[in-house]
Amino acid sequence: MVAARVRGRRGRLPVGFLAMLAVVALLIIGGIAPARGYLRYYRMKEAMQVQAGLASNAADDEIRHRLRLKAAELGLPPDAQRITIRRRGRPREITVSTTWTDTVGLVVYSFPITYRPQVRAPL
Repeated sequence: MVAARVRGRRGRLPVGFLAMLAVVALLIIGGIAPARGYLRYYRMKEAMQVQAGLASNAADDEIRHRLRLKAAELGLPPDAQRITIRRRGRPREITVSTTWTDTVGLVVYSFPITYRPQVRAPL
């Protein structure tokens, strides 16, 4: 009796499973574009942290030049190349920041995301 039920369902997938699979696929596809933007943000922020750590031995123009090269390497918009560097005396520290807006396009909808990486390091 139980075997007869199993034979009748062979090869068929439940509709609920297919719907869940479609939702998961849409989430994956929709999450790829924003994930790329955040990955570039974290790579730029990491480069800023490295340069801020080396700031005691480097001039501001040299740091700016290196970070502009990194922004170009990552394919960031031109706004990302406007690097702000501030040095403070008490406490002795450096602040490096930039801002850019990236448009993320999904299948049906596009929206802007603004990134504002900022790092501080002692001198």
